[in-house]
Amino acid sequence: MRVIAGTWRGRKLAAVPGTGTRPTADRVKEAIFSRLESRYSVEGANVLDLYAGTGALGIEALSRGAATLVSVERSKRAAGILSDNLETCGASDQSEIRIGDVARILSALHADGARFDGVLIDPPYDEGLAERALASLAEFDMIADGGWAVAETARGEQLPIAVGRLHRVRDDLYGDTKVTLYENREAGGS
Repeated sequence: MRVIAGTWRGRKLAAVPGTGTRPTADRVKEAIFSRLESRYSVEGANVLDLYAGTGALGIEALSRGAATLVSVERSKRAAGILSDNLETCGASDQSEIRIGDVARILSALHADGARFDGVLIDPPYDEGLAERALASLAEFDMIADGGWAVAETARGEQLPIAVGRLHRVRDDLYGDTKVTLYENREAGGS
């Protein structure tokens, strides 16, 4: 795993040994950020990374100019490697790691009044976790107006067209992976 663009381009990131985490392929990561940068600005964004794993997506956002990053990971082992990866990139001061259940942490962030410009969602495939995360983000109104959420799922997973004010903008397929982009906008907005 490596950072593919920005300040830390080419920096190698540690991965969790074994099959417990599934790193995002470089071509998928490049596609995600190409879409985000063509439609929105990652520069200066406050980003939330759900099911962060070892942090490759969130660190990519920071490398491309995101201002802050909150990473949520349920595995203490993966979170430890995420912390090391952030330290390796010199990004510890602009990031926070929360370890635990995503639903509980989203509830706690909501209680603290947290809102984000963008959200990266990369859960284990075929467990319905991306849809649940989108529902919580919409319910708690955690994405700023005009903000975005991108979900990486298995090719066959079906996500809703809209969840509250989150409206699906597009789906893209990369082998067994589907990337779905949502935008937070008014009902009926374009």
